[in-house]
Amino acid sequence: MSIKHTALTAALMLGLASAATAQQPAGAPAGAPGAAPGRGGAGNAIIAAQTALDVNEKPERCAASLGGAGRGGPPGAPGAAAPARGGAPGAAPTPGAPGAGRGPLPPATPATEPRPRDDARHQCFVKQAHDGHIDLLFVGDSITDFWRTPGRGLSDWNKTWAPMHAANFGIAGDTTQGVLWRMQNGELDGFKAKAIVFMLGTNNIGRNSAADIAAGDEMIIREFRKHQPQAKVLVLAVFPRTMAADAPIRQQVRDVNYNLRQVADNKHVFYMDIGDKFLTPDGTLPIEIMADSLHPTLKGYGIWRDAIMPKVRELMR
Repeated sequence: MSIKHTALTAALMLGLASAATAQQPAGAPAGAPGAAPGRGGAGNAIIAAQTALDVNEKPERCAASLGGAGRGGPPGAPGAAAPARGGAPGAAPTPGAPGAGRGPLPPATPATEPRPRDDARHQCFVKQAHDGHIDLLFVGDSITDFWRTPGRGLSDWNKTWAPMHAANFGIAGDTTQGVLWRMQNGELDGFKAKAIVFMLGTNNIGRNSAADIAAGDEMIIREFRKHQPQAKVLVLAVFPRTMAADAPIRQQVRDVNYNLRQVADNKHVFYMDIGDKFLTPDGTLPIEIMADSLHPTLKGYGIWRDAIMPKVRELMR
């Protein structure tokens, strides 16, 4: 066993042993806005140990920072606060700063209403799109964005998706409103993808109804079909949140997914729910899979990769 993997094992054991003592703000369930699962405990130990395995990985272009963001650490560091937008958990760093997402929460608007954002990351995505050579496109929020983060999804991205000429147009904290505007303003022009992997909506929960969130996703899918008619679209159910199976937000996620599955026509648009693969038989979301009860860890991204790879390959034929 290598020194790096020995260190990872030791840190994981330390993190798991300290999980029981990790505290959260009073009245805030794990994974809910304002909660900080794993702060100073298992979550940070797991993320920090995993980061050691990826320190030499090359980040994908248009990344906000190399440190990524989760919860329970300094902004920009592995496990740091994820930018909040549309009900996203965590605190929002200054817009434009490393690790920043979409900035402070705006007034609630319909999930189907485009929200303009002409910032550096959008412009970088537009340039990447116009450079062409994209066969596989990932679109979403921080859960997609963190495929490019060391210690989380970056190693799998470089080994698995990058060789398939993949691009990542995920932005931490983004919502249906922001992604809809981005898709309408240049990020889908200049290339011809074979497949698009799309998951979005967790940041809208608590600010828009389940039906409204699904309608926002459907409008984005229409943009995929308009600008990339040759591409097959794989719509992923919103991933489960919070450790406890009976947490209220779990039902909210299920409500979104119930509405979302209706968008599939199984000809051009396909729906896939892999949420159960992250859970134990009793429905618990383990910290070694999502240390902050929201964003996948290195292990979590591996589960995601394995779950969708056969379907992605099928759609890209």
